[in-house]
Amino acid sequence: MNNTRKNIATPTTAPRSGNVDRRQVKKKESTLDPRLFEKRAKPSGQQGFRTEKSFEDLHLTPKLLRNILDKGYQTLTTIQEQSILPLLDGRDMMAISKTGSGKTAAFLIPIIEHALKDPRNFTALVVTPTRELALQIEEEFKSLTTGLQLYSATFIGGTNINSDPDKLSRKLQVIVGTPGRLLDLSDRKVLDLRKVNTLVLDEFDRMLDMGFVHDVNKLVNRIGHRDQTLLFSATLDPAQKRLIDGLLHNPVEVKVDNGSGTNENIEQQTIHVPEGQDKFELLAELFNNPELDKVILFTETKRLADRLAKKLNQSGIKAGQIHGDKSQNFRNRMIEEFKSGTIRVLVATDVAARGIDVADVSHVINYQRPMTMDAYIHRIGRTGRAGKIGHAITFVN
Repeated sequence: MNNTRKNIATPTTAPRSGNVDRRQVKKKESTLDPRLFEKRAKPSGQQGFRTEKSFEDLHLTPKLLRNILDKGYQTLTTIQEQSILPLLDGRDMMAISKTGSGKTAAFLIPIIEHALKDPRNFTALVVTPTRELALQIEEEFKSLTTGLQLYSATFIGGTNINSDPDKLSRKLQVIVGTPGRLLDLSDRKVLDLRKVNTLVLDEFDRMLDMGFVHDVNKLVNRIGHRDQTLLFSATLDPAQKRLIDGLLHNPVEVKVDNGSGTNENIEQQTIHVPEGQDKFELLAELFNNPELDKVILFTETKRLADRLAKKLNQSGIKAGQIHGDKSQNFRNRMIEEFKSGTIRVLVATDVAARGIDVADVSHVINYQRPMTMDAYIHRIGRTGRAGKIGHAITFVN
């Protein structure tokens, strides 16, 4: 299939980088109605998440099927059932499904099948807004391709760029990265984007917003002609329709939900902070409940994330933090300690809202109201994954 659309329109109102005087930027307060953060869970378990369709019905390469089954996947999720076959047929796609619904495997499985047919001439580029999400995608790819002689690498900020050319010296079937690092490597002439057959924008709503769209446009221009373009996310911004139309050619649209609501499996509640009350005391009291055993605590600022992690540890509650000022090695270590249970609380800015896939997160706590509903949806989507019950608590001043 030929994708003749190579360019995307860029917003005409974007501020030029470097023109913002940080001293003039006032601290913004969330204007979201607190009632949006209160919702009883409607637990459906695996109903609506898992289908009756088996991976064995897809007629995949036997070794790939074996890897899928070895991971414990037996039946397809809804997003996988609706997207894998059209993607195997080479169609462009825009797919919307809630966090934790199996989107990554939904686009990786067809990519692997295509790569196995012509490994020397196949290259997929998966672009993500966060380093953590990029690493998670490559980890999933490696687990699905054990013994298949397919290769991948991740290229993200916060790592030594001088080691990247060595990774690119071998044939890679899948390249995963964040826009800034990918453009740097392209500028250095060590990454030839013209060889990309398949482009994936994961969390595409974030990739097409004001923070990333110009870099994405540069990447798309350098790729030029491509066979397939895939857009996946949990949320959909209707204002981006023109950008989306510019990226896709005769696409299949898969919408497991409308891209504007929260996961029905998440119990959502607010805690109103009385005037003069120490909010941290209210937070610390929550952890007297042993059910809060694996918690992601979101803040709006990096400084507050550091301060809360320190105060939690001083209170005897093991905590770590990740945000944009931390090195990638530090962030990786914090996530591993959180996964293993070494720390009970991971304090994070929105860098973690798109990319942390940790099993059995019991609670997400918003220490401050998020600025947008999309941010809220992605934050609380770290819990209640794969059909399980999750809990979200938002502090309201």
